[in-house]
Amino acid sequence: MSSVLAFDFGASGGRAVKATYRSGTLEYEEIHRFEKKPVEENGTLCWDFGALLAEVRTGIQKAGRVDSIGFDTWGVDFGLLGKDGALLARPVHYRDKRTAGLPAKTESVMPGKTLYAATGNQIMNINTLFQLVALKEQDPALFARADRLLFMPDLFAYSLCGNAVCERSIASTSQMFNPATREWSAEVLSAFGIPETLFAPLAESGTVAGTYDGMKIISVAGHDTQCAVAAIPAVKAEKVAFLSCGTWSLIGTELDAPVLTETSMERELSNECGANGKINYLKNIIGLWLIQESRREWKRQGTTYSFADLEALAREAPGARCCIDPDDPSFAPPGDVPERIREFCRKTGQYVPRSPGEIMRCVYESLAFKYRSALEQLSETTGKRFERLHVLGGGCRDRFLCQTTADFCGIPVVAGPVEATALGNILIQLTALGDIPDIAAGRALLRKTEKLKRYEPAKTESDGKVFEKFRKIIDCGR
Repeated sequence: MSSVLAFDFGASGGRAVKATYRSGTLEYEEIHRFEKKPVEENGTLCWDFGALLAEVRTGIQKAGRVDSIGFDTWGVDFGLLGKDGALLARPVHYRDKRTAGLPAKTESVMPGKTLYAATGNQIMNINTLFQLVALKEQDPALFARADRLLFMPDLFAYSLCGNAVCERSIASTSQMFNPATREWSAEVLSAFGIPETLFAPLAESGTVAGTYDGMKIISVAGHDTQCAVAAIPAVKAEKVAFLSCGTWSLIGTELDAPVLTETSMERELSNECGANGKINYLKNIIGLWLIQESRREWKRQGTTYSFADLEALAREAPGARCCIDPDDPSFAPPGDVPERIREFCRKTGQYVPRSPGEIMRCVYESLAFKYRSALEQLSETTGKRFERLHVLGGGCRDRFLCQTTADFCGIPVVAGPVEATALGNILIQLTALGDIPDIAAGRALLRKTEKLKRYEPAKTESDGKVFEKFRKIIDCGR
């Protein structure tokens, strides 16, 4: 029997989930939940790492004695340590404006085609590489003082056990890591003047980083998406696509090797290292953020809706009247997303949604169309013909989104587990402890223990003319 504690940090909050594995059965419960709000410091958007670490210690105290602890977080962000091992400054939030426009500005340093071929990451200004470029330009003294860079999951682990490592899945979100060699890209580091000595020794997912008060600290797949993918309850993963559906939607498939072609770059597809030695080939899409931020805006205006309310309003509203590109830059910042949706529809000559129900219907259908478009791109670049889509995470709870996605994508959707990220974290810890042999065995365990819901596709307006209209709207909005 083993007991483990998984810390899962999502886009807006964190939680601690305690699990016990005995005699082939897995039991788990959330024992602590907390908010994760950014703070502004001298005009820079940051993470209050001290406050987050205090929440971690509270979670450990609530859990009591466990055999091991693991951390998964969002990607790209990091903390810098000085020569004395202390954190030099608060980690900066990936949404901070310091990296705006940097991918284009650094084309002269390394062309995008070369950068993609070396790293396989979608070129985004939030990526760690561009954060470091901004740091070197705007605070060279801090960069010079940095002795070690630790990505967020490794920083939490280090703060408990005192041993610095760099887990490969989180490193592969950075735009500095070569997914083919599974090592740092010397070409990229050299071009941008980043010393490889800044990084801790690389570690595989499922290795012991150290101990804290007699409990093992295990490097799980540090990127939360990779933990979620580890929990796909699929029998033949090669014919399955996954959709990790939360604030961000990450839709992709498992491969044996990365795809580093120019076509892949143009389609904004990314290669990340998975927990089981596979490459998770995926597309980043703005996800439930559109619903979350609309809900917050309506609350600011005096009307409070639950997520169930918004789902019901979307279901009742007429369909196929308008659509948006969820990834249009106008939707990324916090604020009045409903009005931005109306403005997008005006700009593209469409029906302008008025009511919350019409706006939500537009969001639901636009997300489902975007998923279909991404699946087609993934199929074309890999040669795979997907037989079903596994939806993981919080989006599993939204039945209308799951059904709309099945309808528009034309393949069955299997929803669950809702707690995929925490479960993946737990499974990786159990493999490290020797309770289960590998990720495949963990997935088989979840097929027996987790409740999954299957949505069959219906023939809808997703066929033919309406989907082509969506394609044209996306092109028009750019």
